[in-house]
Amino acid sequence: MSLSITVRGTAEEIYPAERAIVDVAVAIEGEDRAAVAAEAGTLLAPLTEQLGQLHDRQVVTSWSAGQVRVFSHRPTDHEGRRLAVVHVARVEITAEFADFERLSGFVDFWSGREGVEIVGLRWDVAAKNRRVYEAEVRRAAVDDAVQKAQGYANAVRRGRVVPVEFADPGMLSSQPDAPTPMYARVSADMGGGGSGIAVTPEPIVVSAAVDARFTTDT
Repeated sequence: MSLSITVRGTAEEIYPAERAIVDVAVAIEGEDRAAVAAEAGTLLAPLTEQLGQLHDRQVVTSWSAGQVRVFSHRPTDHEGRRLAVVHVARVEITAEFADFERLSGFVDFWSGREGVEIVGLRWDVAAKNRRVYEAEVRRAAVDDAVQKAQGYANAVRRGRVVPVEFADPGMLSSQPDAPTPMYARVSADMGGGGSGIAVTPEPIVVSAAVDARFTTDT
């Protein structure tokens, strides 16, 4: 009588970062609503102009800037008394860099400008390579599942295992209520904001998992 064996195969590979996504915010505050909006726009103009030039040189692969948003709040002093209304104009910009050396210069320059904040820095692989890497790791996860199943079969003196089902984690037919996580993930380090932000590329971890059911041929 054949034996049924169910296992989970996993795999993980590390790839060098190929892209860096930097998040920048321009934020100006003051007592005059129109003035802070105008100042934010004035500061934003050279930043977006530089990103446009870097995009033309293929240093930046893509970038986007939102609209200037203005909101207001009334701060309080140390005694809890409400002070005058403060208006804040804020706009967020995101840019993807392919040239890490030029990224370093961009961050160094803009992090030193008043009213500009480097909100975060994320590392990633190029979009065109993501599916390739995920496919490589998924194949390795399947190989791991086969080796695990064969190890169980060998332990009880059974023959070669034969695959019956493969599925994303939690999706085998006998596990309908199990959660279904993504079969793969790409993780990247998020740097802190402000001046002195690290621009050293972080390795990208790509992992995959697969549930599999096998039977033995004896």
